[in-house]
Amino acid sequence: MSDDKTYKVKQDSHHQTHLSNEDYLELYRQSIENPSTFWGEQALQTLDWYKPFTVTGSGDFNKGTASWFTDGSLNASYNCIDRHLPTKADQTAIIWEGDDPSESSLITYAELHDSVCRLANLLKNRGVKKGDRVCIYMPMIPEAAYAMLACARIGAIHSVVFGGFSPQALQDRILDSDCQTVITANEGLRGAKPIPLKANTDMALEGCPN
Repeated sequence: MSDDKTYKVKQDSHHQTHLSNEDYLELYRQSIENPSTFWGEQALQTLDWYKPFTVTGSGDFNKGTASWFTDGSLNASYNCIDRHLPTKADQTAIIWEGDDPSESSLITYAELHDSVCRLANLLKNRGVKKGDRVCIYMPMIPEAAYAMLACARIGAIHSVVFGGFSPQALQDRILDSDCQTVITANEGLRGAKPIPLKANTDMALEGCPN
């Protein structure tokens, strides 16, 4: 059993908020009273679209058939990276902290864009195309994010498999998702313990016909 605690916001933090309480309550009201208009406006304000949508949402939440912006078209990788380049190219996009606390790096939007584009082109050169499934079996390093964004960039579907899983668990997930490509690393490090990712992948692929 615990007591409720209230933590006061520092006075100088009030000036850094994106929304006042009044603005928040107004947005909340709009989202409840007219969700289609509200989410349509949010999507247009915060995302770049190749083809704008005309229908915001459809379906039945109770039946789990809800769908959003079905006639619109965008690219998740572009929205995560490219649209920020004109004003934020030299700003930090990713702060990475390694398994060893002494290892860290700051990756700018420009650097992220370069790495993701190179990996996306590599995947295309290897025959990966829109709709293909790609398994990502990586340690917690920036390249794991590059791989996800590269897949999104070319329209491939990525399936992330936890880097601590065994060869059998990896094999099961490759087969279940019908992945044709696996992105991995030679080794990973978790709690100072080396994880033989490439060796695990080789064993897993022995039972994958494709």
